[in-house]
Amino acid sequence: MPPYFYYDFSFILLIPALIFTVWAQINVSTTFKRMNKFRTGMSGAEAARRILDANGLTHIRIERVPGRLTDHYDPRQNVIRLSDAVYDNTSAGAVGVAAHEAGHAVQYAVGYAPVKLRAAIIPATSFGSQAAMPLFIIGLIISAYSTTGNSLGYTLMVAGIMFFSLAVLFQLVTLPVEFNASRRALATLESSGMLGREELSASGKVLRAAALTYVAALAVALLNLLRLVLIAGRRR
Repeated sequence: MPPYFYYDFSFILLIPALIFTVWAQINVSTTFKRMNKFRTGMSGAEAARRILDANGLTHIRIERVPGRLTDHYDPRQNVIRLSDAVYDNTSAGAVGVAAHEAGHAVQYAVGYAPVKLRAAIIPATSFGSQAAMPLFIIGLIISAYSTTGNSLGYTLMVAGIMFFSLAVLFQLVTLPVEFNASRRALATLESSGMLGREELSASGKVLRAAALTYVAALAVALLNLLRLVLIAGRRR
């Protein structure tokens, strides 16, 4: 086996981002638990319903899904799915999470540009994320073992990098979408008077903690991309 496979330490680049990712996941869970002490008098589902109705989105359904913080908005079926930890939870954290998902529904309704862009690139980014690593690894093997196929191997590695770049693009576009949904949620909760100052602050802490998970995902994707570029550069 070529020495290259023994001495590739580029994976070290990922360690800080992976640590950040683990911390971000733990942080959002612990923050959500801490904010449970702030009660609002309405459930997450009720808050989402109020926000949707106030924006004329009475056709969007709200459903319960199993799990913890598995909340999401499905624009294809016009439904907000709230987790067991949010659906009938009256804490400020749960209301904030539900309002965030309602914010996504409003984004689609008003034609928010980044969310439209993210929806448009999903097919390409999904294919790219699946094809990237197989292409790159095949190219790496060809480059490492073949005496005549180095050009083909390098070409396949570059193709893998380009496909992986689509996945990075998706993570990049996701950031403004998620941050904007949180801003919409907090603005609506404040302007409607649904939450008091303390409850609004608690909701904001949960949403900011959740936003960091998307920052962490982007950091991992960017460093993975850099790692692939460095590996391909050494095999050129």
